Amino acid sequence: MSRALLFAGQGAQKVGMGKSLYEQCATARALYDEANRVLGFDLARVSFDGPEAELTQTRVCQPALFVHGMALHALLKEQDRLGEVTHAFGLSLGEITALAAAGVFDFATGLRVVAERGRLMQLACEQSSGTMASIMGEDPATVAALCREFDVEVANLNCPGQIVISGDKTKLQTAVATAKNRGMRKVIALNVAGAYHSRLMEPARAAFAAFLAEIPVARPGLTVLTNTTGAPVAEPDDIRAALVKQIVSPVLWEACMRRAAADGATEFWELGPGGVLAGLARRTNRDWPVRSFAESGDFAA
Repeated sequence: MSRALLFAGQGAQKVGMGKSLYEQCATARALYDEANRVLGFDLARVSFDGPEAELTQTRVCQPALFVHGMALHALLKEQDRLGEVTHAFGLSLGEITALAAAGVFDFATGLRVVAERGRLMQLACEQSSGTMASIMGEDPATVAALCREFDVEVANLNCPGQIVISGDKTKLQTAVATAKNRGMRKVIALNVAGAYHSRLMEPARAAFAAFLAEIPVARPGLTVLTNTTGAPVAEPDDIRAALVKQIVSPVLWEACMRRAAADGATEFWELGPGGVLAGLARRTNRDWPVRSFAESGDFAA
């Protein structure tokens, strides 16, 4: 059975995530302890005990999700349960976790990359006034036309009928109100800190490009699919370029899942909290076998 690993993105975090792993598994505990040293603050404490407002901060939740995903991957590997893994990809910041799982970065380097990405994106949020909204049940062409009309952008193509838009707060609120007036029934404003995957993240993109230029990058040992195209990325310079572009570009998540399936992946394993990615996979194709790992109890079966 050919398996694809899926790694969570920002928004999946929740207080308590990873606590059972830390308490029961020496391997996970070592990764959290190393993360505390690398980051210079107690990531484990915030992940396990909150407060939620602190965990939700971009500069915190991105490293927290990376460490959680890598701890789950390390445990599966330690228990020899990964099997025939052929693909790895992640939603937004989860792409860096997927790259680390594929051997592109070691743990500490991947953590530093995620931490800098989160720091720069939080700064970009603070320097702008942006937000996001989810539109359900509409086709991409209709949503794209709405975005052009109100000068906002498509941020995520998650699965059939689930699209996220992003942009200036005033413009996006007008777009949401207009969409509802036009009969789009499921248009939901999101409680986020900024306009991710839009041009309002340009300051973060430029600074992240300079940062990544100095980071060692290896070729992946698995097929890693990039959010920017839904296609594989393997050459170090191409990996850097994809990670930089992703900050201001749409996340083509549905395309990533379909490409993995087309390549022969027959099972999807989500490594992260909340079951979000498993849900997106099921809504894309109900016949795909999907499994989620988030805490120690998920390893029992």
